[in-house]
Amino acid sequence: MGPAAPERLRVLLVEDDEGDAFLVRELLAEASAPFDLAVATSLREARQRLAGVHCVLLDLGLPDAQGFDGLRQLLAVAGSAAVCVLTGRFDEPLGVAAVAEGAQDYLVKGQVDGTLLSRSLRYAVERKRADENARKLREVELRQAESARLERGLLPQPLMDTELVRVHTFYRTGRAQGLLGGDFFDVVQTAPDRLHLIVGDVCGHSVDEAALGVELRVAWRALVLGRVPEEQVLPAVEQVLMSERRSREVFATVATVTVDLVTNRALVRLAGHPPPVLLVGGRAAPVAARGGIVLGVRPTPTPVTEVELGTDDWSLLMYTDGLIEGRVAPGARERLDVPGLCGLLAEPESHQVPLPALPGWLVGRAEQGNGGPLADDVAMLVLTRGGGR
Repeated sequence: MGPAAPERLRVLLVEDDEGDAFLVRELLAEASAPFDLAVATSLREARQRLAGVHCVLLDLGLPDAQGFDGLRQLLAVAGSAAVCVLTGRFDEPLGVAAVAEGAQDYLVKGQVDGTLLSRSLRYAVERKRADENARKLREVELRQAESARLERGLLPQPLMDTELVRVHTFYRTGRAQGLLGGDFFDVVQTAPDRLHLIVGDVCGHSVDEAALGVELRVAWRALVLGRVPEEQVLPAVEQVLMSERRSREVFATVATVTVDLVTNRALVRLAGHPPPVLLVGGRAAPVAARGGIVLGVRPTPTPVTEVELGTDDWSLLMYTDGLIEGRVAPGARERLDVPGLCGLLAEPESHQVPLPALPGWLVGRAEQGNGGPLADDVAMLVLTRGGGR
């Protein structure tokens, strides 16, 4: 099999001199180059004819733009098209300066033949593509680095030293390219027998929401460590949300739990968030906690519910709603929701899954029912005492 035929390129010549335009056309014809050549006689006309163009051959002396001013204006709208500068001056420094401004190459009128012209245009297109690929790769690297920084803020190491309980954490992004959303969690111990937990979700799917999630988590941790009265913590977090969000439509759902390890009791607050699930005595059931409204809509105290954890053998599962928003079966309209989650936890197979692996198993089963990956981010905390079930 012989070499593939060269790609046919579309070239736009921006030249107001009919003689020079005729010469360029003849040079390309002489080289039998696979180019489709169009001519614009002004920068204004060139802007209107850029669609689908692979390369622009630009004269620096135009009726509506002179020198580098025209080059800069064209580069601003050229998009993926390569730009070669065409000048009648025998001035190599001018061409070098044009390349420094962003052109892919420069050619001097009267100093090129058809073969050199066609080769220069094709090389310019390939250089532009290489530059674009390098730029896209750099953007991906920057996004990944940004994601890693945000992940450290959204998903911290639990701040605890007790051996009475264990914490297992989980996070999986539901977004393309692996970027984080606004889901966050944290665990803080303020006394030998007292733990504070939070799971939250800032609405939206962008770096802005992820950054806001970091701010809310850090604010919550600072308030808890500062021994601010519990009933004042969420109102203060809501103030941070309302002052830092990019628009009034941004809100957050939050679930907080304060556990007293001596009495085996917990205080639960739900601000528009699904309830934790308690695993005890071989059963799984949602905590019967009163719900409040989401943070950031209408500042209102979040009700508190006291929950009896029972024995020294239990687990408390906290999660964001990405886990329960998938379908119960491919093509079904019904969502998994909290009852479906408890149903998964009631399956005999779930009891054979080690607790550290339980969040990953739940996501796998939710995706199986959904018929594919879950659309939203999923964050989970599992707080375990004793055997955990």
